[in-house]
Amino acid sequence: MNKQPTVLIIMGVSGTGKSTIGTKLSERLDFPFFDGDDYHPEENVQKMSAGNPLNDEDRKGWLERLNQLALEHKSTGAIIACSALKESYRDLLSKQMGTTLQFVHLDGSFDLITSRLKARKGHFMTAALLQSQFDTLEPPKDAIIVSIELTPEEIVSSVLRQLG
Repeated sequence: MNKQPTVLIIMGVSGTGKSTIGTKLSERLDFPFFDGDDYHPEENVQKMSAGNPLNDEDRKGWLERLNQLALEHKSTGAIIACSALKESYRDLLSKQMGTTLQFVHLDGSFDLITSRLKARKGHFMTAALLQSQFDTLEPPKDAIIVSIELTPEEIVSSVLRQLG
């Protein structure tokens, strides 16, 4: 595979496996992996931990920081996990990135993701917030879309095939 420098944003609602897939793609492409959740300001984490969804204003600075991270790795490549639920969020994330940025949408049903979230421990996103994420999600028009019903290895292989 041609390792043309690129930044992949692994997107989707919470519980789709963004960190798992991002880590595996990072290993296959030899690009660093960054979990967008690690870049949330403390106020956002506290708000979500209390069961309250973030609004656009809460997300703005966080998305700008992730765009900066993408820009810093534009020439060397990176994998960034970020929900990127709205087109306006994706616009912020891809600012000044041109064709070096590609979104990968991990897609799954509400029921499947709910069962995953209920089994997950030690994460600030609760199953109760999942409906708000589905309500907010504006499916991307020009992303690689992969079903989370596949195994992580199958998802990674599908993404790599679609990247060319």
